[in-house]
Amino acid sequence: MNKLYVVGLGPGGADGITIRAENVLRESDVIVGYTVYIDLVRAQFPDKEYLSTPMRKEVDRVRLALSIAAEGKTVAMVCSGDAGVYGMSGLCEELLSEYPGVELITVPGVSAVLSGAAILGAPLMHDFAVISLSDLLTPWEKIEKRLLMAAEADFVICLYNPSSRKRHDYLARACDLVLRHASPETVCGVAKNIGREGEETKVLTLKELRDTEVDMFSTVFIGNSQTKVINGKMVTPRGYLYE
Repeated sequence: MNKLYVVGLGPGGADGITIRAENVLRESDVIVGYTVYIDLVRAQFPDKEYLSTPMRKEVDRVRLALSIAAEGKTVAMVCSGDAGVYGMSGLCEELLSEYPGVELITVPGVSAVLSGAAILGAPLMHDFAVISLSDLLTPWEKIEKRLLMAAEADFVICLYNPSSRKRHDYLARACDLVLRHASPETVCGVAKNIGREGEETKVLTLKELRDTEVDMFSTVFIGNSQTKVINGKMVTPRGYLYE
């Protein structure tokens, strides 16, 4: 009682939810989340009470979940992927002090950087950086600097939120920045609808990626100078010696 679980649901399919997350959702009285994420679990847990807020109402959503937990109920705040990777864990921690007596527990899930890499091959076998192209909460100037520094350091780069209706050219802009330090033939990959209906992948060059249309359900991977295509898969060698 008086618990708020912040639960990562993984990529979206029922088989991508961890056993621990499934047990927590079964234990919870109320499930709170953005409408899209609630829809991922509603059929699996039809007897629960569901509460949602629209996108960009994250503060309201967290206060709603914390206030219900403060009333003595067990609440699950659901997020896609991992709750601590561009999820709701941080905001819940920030606001927790306003609700004394509530215990906050984060339940990790499989983030898109991991599930996307798995279906593309093995692009993250060496050091990598994860960068969101959404400038709703981060100025584009800071995003631009992070892209340039990651490219100069030859990291594999995973891009979250690569495009939207208002940001339709952001992926092209990101690719132009990376191209200042990387070859146009750098191996890249796109993972779309990971773990959900319509899942698809594409392996292509950085030059081709620049002019590729993606959406908010896509996760983009830009390889480093060692990344290659092996049997149609995107692979960044770890550097093991073998004959």
